Amino acid sequence: MDLQKTAVFLIGYQNDYFAKDGILRGMIEEPGRASTVLANTIALIKQLRPTPVHLIATPIVFTPNYSELVEPMGILKAIKDVQAFKKGTKGAENVPELLEFKERIIEVPGKRGLNAFSNTRLNDILREKEVTDVVLAGAVTSICIDSTGRAAFENGYSMHILSDCTAGRTPVEQSFYCETIFPLYAEVIDSTTLLVRGGVING
Repeated sequence: MDLQKTAVFLIGYQNDYFAKDGILRGMIEEPGRASTVLANTIALIKQLRPTPVHLIATPIVFTPNYSELVEPMGILKAIKDVQAFKKGTKGAENVPELLEFKERIIEVPGKRGLNAFSNTRLNDILREKEVTDVVLAGAVTSICIDSTGRAAFENGYSMHILSDCTAGRTPVEQSFYCETIFPLYAEVIDSTTLLVRGGVING
């Protein structure tokens, strides 16, 4: 894998999901999963920091009155109901663990729904950087990870999803997507495999 042509998407690494007092933290699997996924992701970023890989964060942020959401359903309705990811709140901010890597992470604003490509310049940025491979990390597995992964695949990128750096709503959901759904359009690997293929560590 050529890391110079690889982009790692950091999806949903915001306080409302990953902080201990995050409004939606309870949505992420069994107790402790959020902490494990975050720790695995930070460890991965530390290893990738000196490489040419493109680290891209795609936070979801809504205006205070959620005017972007017209008759929302499902997860988007839940987000509006509990007032999550509201602009200007702590919950909408990236987790503090990412601050150390701020100079290495490209933040792409504009995400208002499940797919990180929708309403953003994400695809233009990837084309400008001649990216061929996209790697996904973050939350939630069955929602933003799957939606963004399918969009990336349909845009012609080779897809890779990190099993140890993604979190679903339940353990069953996480394993089902990694074993049954993602392999339909992506390769499911763990962070160590990514580092080996990228020549960062020896296998």
